[in-house]
Amino acid sequence: MNVLKHYFPLSLLLIAALCLGCAKESQVDKPFDLEVSEGFKNPIGFYDAKPTFSWKLPVEDEVKRQSAYQIVAASSPDLLPEEADLWNSDKQSGSQSAWVDYNGSALSSRQKVYWQVRYWDQAESASAWSEVNSFELGLLENADWNAKWVGLPTAEEKLMGSKNTLIHRPQYLRKSFETDTDIASARLYITAKGVFDVWINGKNVSDDVMPPGWTPYDTRIETITYEVTELISQGQNTIGVELAEGWHSGRIGYSRPQWSDKVSPKILCQLEITHKDGTKETIVSDQSWKGTTNGPIRISEIYDGETYDANFELPNWTKNDFDDQQWQAVNTEDLDPKVKLEPKRHYTVKSHQTLATKGIMPSETGTIFDLAQNMVGVPLIKAPVKKGDTLTIRFSEMLSPDGGFYTDNYRSALSTDYYIASEEGLIDWSPKFTFHGFRYVELSGYDASKEPDADWVSGLVQYSGFEGNGTFSSSHDKLNQLQSNIVWGLRGNFFDVPTDCPQRDERLGWTGDAQVFGPTSLFNADVYSFWANWLQSVREEQFDNGGIPFVVPDIVNNQMVSSGWGDACTIIPWKLYFYTGDKRILEENYEMMKKWLVYHESTSEGYISHMNSFADWLQPFPKNGETKGDTSHDLIGTAFFAYSAKLTAQAAEVLGKTEDHKKYQELYKKVSQAFDSKFFDENGQLKEVASTQTSYLLALAFDLLPASKKQKSEQFLIQEIEAADNHLGTGFLGTPLLSEVLGNIGMEDLMYQLLFNETYPSWFYSINQGATTIWERWNSYSKEEGFNPQQMNSLNHYAYGAVGQWMYERIAGISPMEAGYKKIKIAPYPQAPLSSAEASLDTPYGKVTSSWEINGNEFHLTTTIPPNTSAEVHIPAQYTTEVLEHGKSLNDNANISMVKSGQGFLLLVQPGTYTFSGKAK
Repeated sequence: MNVLKHYFPLSLLLIAALCLGCAKESQVDKPFDLEVSEGFKNPIGFYDAKPTFSWKLPVEDEVKRQSAYQIVAASSPDLLPEEADLWNSDKQSGSQSAWVDYNGSALSSRQKVYWQVRYWDQAESASAWSEVNSFELGLLENADWNAKWVGLPTAEEKLMGSKNTLIHRPQYLRKSFETDTDIASARLYITAKGVFDVWINGKNVSDDVMPPGWTPYDTRIETITYEVTELISQGQNTIGVELAEGWHSGRIGYSRPQWSDKVSPKILCQLEITHKDGTKETIVSDQSWKGTTNGPIRISEIYDGETYDANFELPNWTKNDFDDQQWQAVNTEDLDPKVKLEPKRHYTVKSHQTLATKGIMPSETGTIFDLAQNMVGVPLIKAPVKKGDTLTIRFSEMLSPDGGFYTDNYRSALSTDYYIASEEGLIDWSPKFTFHGFRYVELSGYDASKEPDADWVSGLVQYSGFEGNGTFSSSHDKLNQLQSNIVWGLRGNFFDVPTDCPQRDERLGWTGDAQVFGPTSLFNADVYSFWANWLQSVREEQFDNGGIPFVVPDIVNNQMVSSGWGDACTIIPWKLYFYTGDKRILEENYEMMKKWLVYHESTSEGYISHMNSFADWLQPFPKNGETKGDTSHDLIGTAFFAYSAKLTAQAAEVLGKTEDHKKYQELYKKVSQAFDSKFFDENGQLKEVASTQTSYLLALAFDLLPASKKQKSEQFLIQEIEAADNHLGTGFLGTPLLSEVLGNIGMEDLMYQLLFNETYPSWFYSINQGATTIWERWNSYSKEEGFNPQQMNSLNHYAYGAVGQWMYERIAGISPMEAGYKKIKIAPYPQAPLSSAEASLDTPYGKVTSSWEINGNEFHLTTTIPPNTSAEVHIPAQYTTEVLEHGKSLNDNANISMVKSGQGFLLLVQPGTYTFSGKAK
């Protein structure tokens, strides 16, 4: 007893000490915003069996950086964190909190993985464990499918549409089945050669729009997984699928796909049910399914629109008590081992918002409804009709000066929907398997006894599933409108693939447009997975000789290649890496980048390119009168040859491929030297080719001239701009380089002038003409002269919206100094006519903000730097008198180190929120 008496107080002390240790281990807030791979949160049907993990640190004063982390993964949440059976990374020293590779047990189809993470801060204090997150893999291999392709032989109907194109009548397919015992879970794995909508027991499985999406169908078809546990009942059940031709079998581009006249649309469907007693059963698409084309959607085409006849409606056809005895047996087709079935690796298209009608006006045949915003999607119609009447729904991006409906720029795309009424009353309808680009909707054929009302028409805005990634605003209304136009252009052209336009008989994945706009898109939307998926399609479409088609997916199929367009295969992977910090995007695309350089070299002599080129597409005031502009095609091809070699060398360096880095760096130097020798004289002036702004921009942006010539060439560029009355003279390739080059040479004032010009050609010119999106041409329309006479006149293109990158990086002043914003630069450039500007941006480490304002002679800057990063903050040189932070001396803040420079104050800051002020000198 005496021994116990002596040890009892000691044991209490030991327990107390242990508790104090525990308190230290969990005194820091847990990480949040957990994601796998390219930004997925708790996905099901996931594509990646070797994912990466990312998380963010809490935004609080105590947490500045991460010194270590630990990830655990398990097959059950009950095993976390102590008994992780799939992976325990143990404590790993380092600040990496994004793109951490999974290094656990091999994962397989259908597997669900639960994971947590914790970190240690700069003081080696451990955080609490994060919330448990999960991901569930889809069917990763063709061998996982027991189903067959099924559908009706719609090609045999020989229904012909516009442009003498075969139309595949939409199909209605169904299967009834019984299941017993209690259901624990159910997953529906489904895809289509075409586009589909799926129902179970009368309930729509999802709100996806035109899934599964658009890929190179002869190489890869995406599959989708749906959680349907709550939709399955004990006893009788029914699956119903609506199927239309979509991109797979419909008229796309300049012709229909080469297989669509032979292959009717089909679905592949596999429902896997797990019962509570552990037994499993699978319902598959096979010969037991039935179908009909005698449903209400009579025709549905992407370009021409949809016809819905309510007289053919099939009440309760997706429910159990429907009589399908008169329906046809389906045809079946085995899986093709050459076509990969893979889970979709970015989010499906959905209806994200609804626009209300803002104005109504009469037309010659009916009533026009103005949504006040050029958009992409479908109308929601709630209009009165009479039995037997046909409601005609037409679309337009703008009205003619006389108020007429302008559809010339739709070219052969009829873009018209029809609703045939089976009874009198108010309909509630929108088309399902088409989409339109429009601001105005014209209705005709409605009940003429009713007075048109704004509630009759609204717009369902549709685009691929992504969240906003940044915001930008300023004190200037037209600049804010430009930002809005850029964002709406993005929404309108990110419809499963990055399209050039959403309204006419095109809507293709043009590679040149993509590489031009890619960086700006990353500031405005979380589109990393979108681009990663499209780059997979680019790899799949690369020609054997290394060439890249100018549209992807490649529906042209003519082996044609263009410089500046094909270079998307090097430019976009590098930009994605630099703005996200994820090396995997380089790993995935590195071989494609190398093969593209082989093609570049094969089309060159003495490193001078002779590749075909769309050149500086739609340059204003071309002296040669061509849409390709005046810049030499060989100069453009050689410049991009050098630039692609440079980016491939940089990628090799990041990936640790030392020999490749040397090889491609040497290639870059050789091509640069050839470029300089061929196109520039000893004074840095162009020779033997047309002198254009874009020629100098390419040389300077891609660093293709020796140091002795650069400054001279900069002056020649400025002379070219002055000769254009200080207006831009650039097309698709030159325009995104303007801001970059003028910023690099200290000519931001000139860039401000170009940006704020109001006369043609300029960004504000289109705004002054009423634009609510970015136009294809600088002069697509004017109030004085009407529409550009060219039919190639899209009023919703995103290419010229590439200036948005400069608005974020230089006006607001947020840019990365290291890949993925591990080190951030805050360097706003305040300039009249602006008195304020602000931006926010979600980075892999958290939200960065920069907001500046000028009051009299005072400059104020507020910025937030997220944890686990560092930043440089630049106070403009004209405002470096009495620089303070929160009204106090900079010396009073231990998180700030000041470095004076000739261009102002350069401040090195740690994570946190700062408010700086300075006065004009």
